[in-house]
Amino acid sequence: MSVLFVQAEQLYVNPYTGNDTNSGIKTRPLKTIIEAAKRVNLNKEQGASTIFLSAGVHLLTQTVVFTNDKYTLKNRLVIRADVMPDDADWTPQKMPVVVTAVPLVPGIGGEEAKGIQPEVSHVTIEGIRFSGSPDYSYIDGNNLRRSYPIWRDGKKLDDLLVTQCLFAGDVDVLPLHVGVIANGYGLVVDHCVFFNCKNPVVFWQTDGGTGGHNAMRYSLVYGCYFSGVWTTQSTNGEDFDFHNNIIANSSTVWIREKGSTRRYKASDCIFAGNTNLAGYGSGPLSGNDATSTDFLEMKNVQTTGTVKIEKDQSKRNYLQLAEGSIGWNIKAGLFKKNQ
Repeated sequence: MSVLFVQAEQLYVNPYTGNDTNSGIKTRPLKTIIEAAKRVNLNKEQGASTIFLSAGVHLLTQTVVFTNDKYTLKNRLVIRADVMPDDADWTPQKMPVVVTAVPLVPGIGGEEAKGIQPEVSHVTIEGIRFSGSPDYSYIDGNNLRRSYPIWRDGKKLDDLLVTQCLFAGDVDVLPLHVGVIANGYGLVVDHCVFFNCKNPVVFWQTDGGTGGHNAMRYSLVYGCYFSGVWTTQSTNGEDFDFHNNIIANSSTVWIREKGSTRRYKASDCIFAGNTNLAGYGSGPLSGNDATSTDFLEMKNVQTTGTVKIEKDQSKRNYLQLAEGSIGWNIKAGLFKKNQ
């Protein structure tokens, strides 16, 4: 009897001590995520791949595209922090910071810069902080520059889990247009924090199939200046899992594309301090026209009160709920374990 062992691929990236000619083991890390992606894309041996990012600033000067389609539900492509938020020695300063400074390319309504682009199914991105773009957004009255830290284009792709990640922007100096925007199916946003982004997440287009199983859960959205969540007609409301989220001090909680007839459910959430609960949007410079919430069935959803954010950088919950804030019981934020 012979037993076949599948060797999982592991690559370590450190922007300060690494070198892209190194082997990529922990003691001889690579320098860039782009080099790690090149090696992962070339490795056709069956098995999972994990890219570990060290603390520090990981500068993307070109879009990091993953194209190796060998992954499965169990043997995934994982891009993760070396130290995770639930680890005992984690601090906010240990989160790897991914900065997208990719040359802009023409897109609908202006120009776009895409950071990490997984064009394969069965991908996990976890424990990473993503910043806004150093480019100013405004071009003219009809066009914008847009930063997408995580983008997926394929309309048939499935199973993208983004978990325990922090997306932080600033409308004036580090605009972050959309934290996660994905075509296809199975986009799950779990235990993430979106701070001062324009749009945290857009569940975008599909190939017209019957799949869905998208989710947003245990996530904190604060200060977002367009929407808290954006869904399209392609986002199947029947199996869209939306619960234990906080959307606060933002423009509009839920944006749908004009003409959408989908219905959705939200449970065990807080929508407080927002200008509108629902609206329509279309195009990068469109307004978020307020609409009724008749498409949204809300169960145990609080719409009053003040959500407070921790601004002390020495605290583990920096840029998350301040201790004693409303919503503490919802457990929205980076931590999956009790702190």
